[in-house]
Amino acid sequence: MINEVKTKDRNYTVPLITITLLFFMWGFITCMNDILIPYLKQLFKLTFFESMLVQFCFFGAYFIGSLIYFMISITKGDPINKLGYKKGILFGIFLAALGCILFYPAATFSYYPLFLGALFILGLGFTVLQITANAYVSLLGSEESASSRLNMTQAFNAFGTTIAPVLGGHLIFEFFSAPDGSFSAVATRIPYLIFAAILLLVGLLISRVKLPSFQTEEEEIVKGWGALGFSHLKFGVFAMFCYVGGEVAVGSFIISFLEQPQIMGFNEIISKNYLSLYWGGAMIGRFLGAISLNQSISQGKKAVYMLGAAAAVFLVIFSIVNLTFAQISFFIVFIVLNFVAFFIGKAAPARTLSIFAAINVILLISAMVNHGELAMYSILGIGIFNSIMFSNIYTLAISGLGKYTSQGSSLVVMAILGGAIVPIFQGYLADQFGVQHSFIIPVFCYLVILIFGAYCTKYLGHVESTEAKSGH
Repeated sequence: MINEVKTKDRNYTVPLITITLLFFMWGFITCMNDILIPYLKQLFKLTFFESMLVQFCFFGAYFIGSLIYFMISITKGDPINKLGYKKGILFGIFLAALGCILFYPAATFSYYPLFLGALFILGLGFTVLQITANAYVSLLGSEESASSRLNMTQAFNAFGTTIAPVLGGHLIFEFFSAPDGSFSAVATRIPYLIFAAILLLVGLLISRVKLPSFQTEEEEIVKGWGALGFSHLKFGVFAMFCYVGGEVAVGSFIISFLEQPQIMGFNEIISKNYLSLYWGGAMIGRFLGAISLNQSISQGKKAVYMLGAAAAVFLVIFSIVNLTFAQISFFIVFIVLNFVAFFIGKAAPARTLSIFAAINVILLISAMVNHGELAMYSILGIGIFNSIMFSNIYTLAISGLGKYTSQGSSLVVMAILGGAIVPIFQGYLADQFGVQHSFIIPVFCYLVILIFGAYCTKYLGHVESTEAKSGH
């Protein structure tokens, strides 16, 4: 149990803004992988399978880091409870900055395995932040508004992923590229040093800002694998594996997909702007989700708030990407469809999850069987329906675990391993059968999520009704 001394009516605005800045940088650097993959593929003449080792090393670090954390937790107790959230966040920032700095020798020697090693260290740093920063945000205020705060910080994380393809792509593909336009590892050297410097500055800011100190009582160490006795947790871990894998795989292949002659035949400089729309969709959806899934807002007010938020975020995205209004106007159709899906879901996380997953299955099949703009629009529309999946799967998976909640949470975070494994399989299929047909892998991922949402609608609904009847 966590208590804070003299917390009543305390203003957490400054700490929350500081942590939100960290979420933005975290999202920005993570999305840079989607720029690195096509760049390093061209530079080192890699197959699709080999280029997907970028995501394998980065997201594989999430699994290794979470596994280490989990094993320590069940034997020695929660490390963050002992060290404190602030120290945990600073350690994560330091590791991530170190990973960025290691891009310098990797680029200097132009050696692909060194790039992969740097990405692994970077991923370990973000693993620590995943474990500490999300939990810390939930403590910066009342328990009732914790979900709203998490959705908001995640939305700014998505803002980082939206800017990264445009700004990061410009730095690597254009600004720091060789004068003759050829691919050179040196183009990645300065950008990642800049990212390291910004991370360290954020760390310095966090170290200087007076963050609230939470006093933690010694908690019971829950040994063994008791959390796996809950069927919905086991299903949730698999669903999270599929969600992260599907989202990362689609984002990783968008530039290569749009380069295909039967799709659009774009080069990397043009494609990076459309990649921003994919991640920008997630940002729109998270802002809308923060409103739609708030049970305290009436349906009428929700419609007004969601319309205003969608319009504002759409204008932000339009100002970021180097595309005309005519080129991105199709996205309005997906925003409208997103509205409809939210209202059909009626603010029920499990039902909304199933609806969004079903739409993504349809969009992926459309991208596989169609050509030209229809195929392009289909693949870009997936982002807006990915938006609420992480938070919904996470909360559904750990629902009702009681004393096993921390253990279950660690297992769900481990499932981010999907971002390492699924792109590798899609890369293999892309080498064998082509990029367009390789999207059958994410189709299966979203089918699993659809079934998980339907399962939770029935299973958790039954649990809640049983508890209500028993008076618990």
